Amino acid sequence: MFAVIKTGGKQYRVAQNDLLTVEKLDGEAGDTLALGDVMLVSDGDDVIVGAPLIAGAQVAVEIVSQGKGDKVLVMKKKRRNTYRRKRGHRQLETVLRVVEILPKGGFKAAGKAKPAPAKATTDTVASDAVVAEAATEKPARRTRAAAAAEPITPVEATAPDTTAEAAPKPKRTRTKKDDGAEG
Repeated sequence: MFAVIKTGGKQYRVAQNDLLTVEKLDGEAGDTLALGDVMLVSDGDDVIVGAPLIAGAQVAVEIVSQGKGDKVLVMKKKRRNTYRRKRGHRQLETVLRVVEILPKGGFKAAGKAKPAPAKATTDTVASDAVVAEAATEKPARRTRAAAAAEPITPVEATAPDTTAEAAPKPKRTRTKKDDGAEG
């Protein structure tokens, strides 16, 4: 099983027990975090792709260490001048170990049971199912044949009322100020 997650503006392909170096995340070594920006989860032939994220999916990671990356040197120089600048930068990084990939539902609470849902009557269940089905349906696309079969309305009937028409704007004439000359 593997997943594609997003953290620090970058995407990473992770599997269970992978070590991963990402931009700094809050926490100490040994802490467990939940990364909720999961874009894809694959388990053999079963693939879940988000649009752009998968709702409810999480990747549990453990912080192995916090530190700094390699030094990146930045040099500035202008030729034929005595202008040289040298600066260095070390990015803060966090090393993570992937503990578990949870496609849906988030973390399993240790020792806590989820409360049972309240029993609903049959008429509310049926109406909820109808509302949910109507919300997931996409409107039908118009085909060329359907568009051709629709009656054509005359332009006069659809044109806006122009009885209270605004006066046309006067044309702007060029002046000497427009040419850049002082006047």
